[in-house]
Amino acid sequence: QVQLVESGGGLVQAGGSLRLSCAASGRTFRRYAMGWFRQTPGKEREFVATIGWSGGSIYYADSVKGRFTISRDNAKNAVYLQMNKMKPEDTAVYYCAADQRIGVQTYEYDYWGQGTQVTVSS
Repeated sequence: QVQLVESGGGLVQAGGSLRLSCAASGRTFRRYAMGWFRQTPGKEREFVATIGWSGGSIYYADSVKGRFTISRDNAKNAVYLQMNKMKPEDTAVYYCAADQRIGVQTYEYDYWGQGTQVTVSS
């Protein structure tokens, strides 16, 4: 069982940066792949980035590639999403997710956080 709590969301101007954090409970955090997803009203939750348990495998959505960086610190049971050069279309609720296998689909993840709002003003 893994419990996830996101933080770091907020309001930022276009071109600015934010860093999201996801704190995980449980001694087995290092066994889980971690993902970031986002969702806007009326749309399906979409994949943003994912990182394998060791950090050796990382994948990004094309829309964020080159601007966002996912990382993890297994000693702190945490995963991060550094967001740079942000755009208004990055506005969404961002969710942290965990699963024993890395994936890019929402159905592949068993554990989810409650989400944190990110708003990018133009």
